Order: sequence, then C-alpha cells, then structure tokens
Amino acid sequence: MPDTPSPSAPVILGDEPGSFPHGVLAERHPAIVRQVRDAFPLDPGRRRALDALLASCADGVVEPLPADADPTGRDRELWAAWGLDGYAGRSWYDVPWLWAESHFYRRLLDAVGYFGPGPWQGVDPFRPAKLAELDAPETDEELAALDGLAELPAAERTKALLHGSLWGNRADLGFRLSGRGADAADQVDALVADDSDTLWSLLPAPGPGASRPGPATLCLVADNAGRELVPDLLLVSHLLAEGRVDRAILHVKPYPYYVSDATPTDVLDALRRLVAAGGTAAAYGDRLWAALTDGRVTVRAHPFSCAPLPYADMPDDLREDFAAATVTVLKGDLNYRRLVGDRRWPATTSFADVTAYFPGPVAALRTLKSDVITGLDAGTEAALEASGERRWRTSGTHALIQVRP
Repeated sequence: MPDTPSPSAPVILGDEPGSFPHGVLAERHPAIVRQVRDAFPLDPGRRRALDALLASCADGVVEPLPADADPTGRDRELWAAWGLDGYAGRSWYDVPWLWAESHFYRRLLDAVGYFGPGPWQGVDPFRPAKLAELDAPETDEELAALDGLAELPAAERTKALLHGSLWGNRADLGFRLSGRGADAADQVDALVADDSDTLWSLLPAPGPGASRPGPATLCLVADNAGRELVPDLLLVSHLLAEGRVDRAILHVKPYPYYVSDATPTDVLDALRRLVAAGGTAAAYGDRLWAALTDGRVTVRAHPFSCAPLPYADMPDDLREDFAAATVTVLKGDLNYRRLVGDRRWPATTSFADVTAYFPGPVAALRTLKSDVITGLDAGTEAALEASGERRWRTSGTHALIQVRP
C-alpha cells in the first residue's frame, strides 16, 4: 500500500516550489523526456506519446496505465497493489515524491513502447547514454588506475575498492541532467558517517582471529549502471578473492529505471568492459566471469526493485533473500530513500531504528543527492549546516557508509 505520512516525519512530496523534489518533477523529468525523444528515430505515434508525457509533467495528473501498457496484465496488477488506484487523478506534485518518480519512469517506458508489441519492445531508451559512459576516456583512466592497487597493503586495497564503489555513485546520469552535480568534482569529498569498520566486522578477512558461523553471503543491491556498476563489480570480485565472501547475489532492476539504474544487460556490458580492458581490470573481470559461471555470483531482478515503495513493504520472498545474507549492501541514493523511508527525518534520527525492520544486517553506501538523511551525530549536522554549502544534502559532494549489524 502507499506510504502514509507520520506526524514526526512526513513523507516527502514535490509540492513546494524551489525544493529539490519539485525541481526534479518540473525540470529533470521533462529534460529526460526530451533526451529520449532526441535519441531515437521513433515513429509519430511514439513521439506523440512522449509529447503527452511532457505535457503531463508540466500540469497533468497521475493516470492509470494504458490498456496496451502491459499485455500480460501482471504489471498492471502490481501497480494496483502499489497504490496506483489511490493516486490516479491527483497531481504529480501531490503524491509521495518517491512514488511520483517511479511512476514517471514506468509511463516513459509505455511511451516508447518498451512493454507492448512492436519494434521497440524491450529496447532500453537509456542504453546509448549508458554505453557512451562505459566507453568514455574517464572509464579507461579509472580502469588503468587499478594496476597500482597491487602495490597497496591488503587493508588499503580493500578500503580503496569500497570507496571506489561509494563515490562511483556520482556517475548517475539522471543526476547530471539536472545540472546540480556539475561542480561536484571541484568540491571537497566528505564522509558524513563512516561505519566501514562495522561492515568489515561482518565480512572479516580469513586469518588468525577471524571467525564466522558459516559461508558468508553478500547481497549487493546495485544502483546505477556504467561507471558506478564497474566499481561495484570490482568490489564483489575483490571480496571473493580475499575470502571475505563465499557467495554474492547482485540485485538489479528488471527493466530500465531512473535513467541509469542497472539491469541484467548492464551487468553484462560492464563485465565485458572489464574483461576487455586488460591488466588488473581484466583479472578482476575474469574472476567475476568465472564466479558467475560456477554459481558463486548470481544476478537477480525482482519486480519489487522497481516498486515505488520503501523496503519496509517488501514481499516475503525478497525478505527471505535478505534474511539469509550475511549482510545486504544497498547502493545509492534511491535505495537509501527506500531503505529508511523517503521522509523528512531529523538528521539525527537513529539509522538503526529506522532500519530495524530489515531482515538481517544491512549497510548503505550512498552519495547524498536528495534531502532524506538519518544517523548523523549532532556535531556533524551542525558543522554541515554552518559550512555555507547550502545544498550539502543534494549536491553529491558528501557521502556516507552506514551499517546496522
């Protein structure tokens, strides 16, 4: 069911002009529609559908899924369960922001014919941008830099790969479209919370003094494709090689979502990019390729990964997956919003308390690109508010590693 407001932490809406959520709905979503419209030689019918979505972004309301949006009917049933019937007819700005964003992407896929029969069925409208990022010179530079990792002590190498996965979240294509992250590279990187020691206590390296009750399983819930997914794969490969995990389950989206969110196709693209890179990058890629073929690494694309709801509402089968993991690591801003609830929490709200429902140890690796945050100590919050950086919550210049054992 749809998330409902709490008196102490209201659900975030996009109805406040000048707010970050309002800007996403009013500026970013129309920019994404135009980008997709210009990237493909779509027929007049598809272009009209995109134009209608563009007009809806400006002053329209949430509409039911079209009759031809889902030939099987299964997705229509899911969206009904996820609250579409209750929100239909209301302004995009007057329903929970998390829900509105998710429904926008579902409607965008309808407009380009992703689900219906025809030549564009199954064609990822964001794939040209994803592939361009994988082929960018910056990706070559990042992969070449891996050759120096072998010279580092094991602990430093592990830390470097963890931070590569963390800060790789800046590679979010949708974030760049808004222009709000354009100067992120010029800002001072800062961790506002760092529970990495707790994370490694859950996944200790084999050796004297290290013990665990049985094989270690990592669930990694991926966020973006391209230059973020590559360091995620490097981290998984490294943890397997170091013996910190015996098995890894990579959760991705079942269909294109939020511009650059990773799908199974994106996993293959990133893996091929690693294998073809040569040097240390190829060694990491070969190890991961072997792990996929022998079952130590599996890829899953659960329908709930594209749900417009917090993880507190996850179905039983997904809950069982996470409960069986030694630790579940959720990457990125959207997964963080879904983990803690997309609400206006006081920044000092306990991360452990708001994730107490989660079925097993959970960690969040996230660069800050939206308003919601929990788990800060009062001194850190005060320093950030006094820093003069007005958009520290949304600019992508700060990050966090939070763990609830």
